[in-house]
Amino acid sequence: MKVYFFSGLGADRSVFRHIHLPAGFEPVFIDWIPPLENESLSSYSLRLSKKIDFTESFSLIGVSMGGMIAAEIANYAKPEHLVLISSIPVSNHLPPYYRYLARIKLHRILPVSFFLKGAVVKRFFTSESKEDKKLIRNMISKADVSFIRWGMEAIVNWQMENIPVNIIHIHGSRDEILPRRFTRPTFVIPGAGHLMVLNRSSEINKILSGIFN
Repeated sequence: MKVYFFSGLGADRSVFRHIHLPAGFEPVFIDWIPPLENESLSSYSLRLSKKIDFTESFSLIGVSMGGMIAAEIANYAKPEHLVLISSIPVSNHLPPYYRYLARIKLHRILPVSFFLKGAVVKRFFTSESKEDKKLIRNMISKADVSFIRWGMEAIVNWQMENIPVNIIHIHGSRDEILPRRFTRPTFVIPGAGHLMVLNRSSEINKILSGIFN
C-alpha cells in the first residue's frame, strides 16, 4: 500500500528522514505546488490531491500544515489510515489567539523573515541533534517566502468542521505551535514539541508500526 506524506509549512520531505514504515508499505512524498492567489486551504488540498492514486488503497500522513491538508483530503477520499503528527484535524482546534491575529492582520504586518529568524534562533534551545538542527536551518534558508505568507493566511482562515474517519492523531505534550490543550490527540508523547517528527521519531515509529501492522 502507498502511504502519502505531507510536510509542514516551510518544510520539505526531509523532515520525514527518521520516519520508517513497516514492510509492505511504500512511502510517497508529496511536494508542494504553487498556491493560487487568495486560495483557501481546502481548495489547495483538492488540487494537491491530484498527485494521489485513488484507484488503489492508500493512507495519508501529515505533519503540521500537512496534517491539515491530509485531513481535508481524507474527508472526500477515504484513506485506509489518516495519521496526523503535530497537527489538528479541524479548524476549531486552532488556538483561539490565531483567529485574533487573523482579525488584526498581524501575520501580514510582520515580515515572514521575522518568523524564520525566530525559528533559527530557537534551535539553540531545542533538543534536535546537530545534524537535524543543520537540516532545519537549511530548510529555513531555502524557504519560499511567498508560499509561507500564503500558508499563514490560509491556516488562520481555515474552515473545516468534520473530523475524518480512521484518524490517528499523534501530538506532543509541549507543542508550542499547536498546543495540546486545544485539540484531542489519540496518542500524546510526553515532553515532545512541534518538531518531534525529528527528535522523537523512535516513539512515533513505534506507534506507526502498531497502526500499520
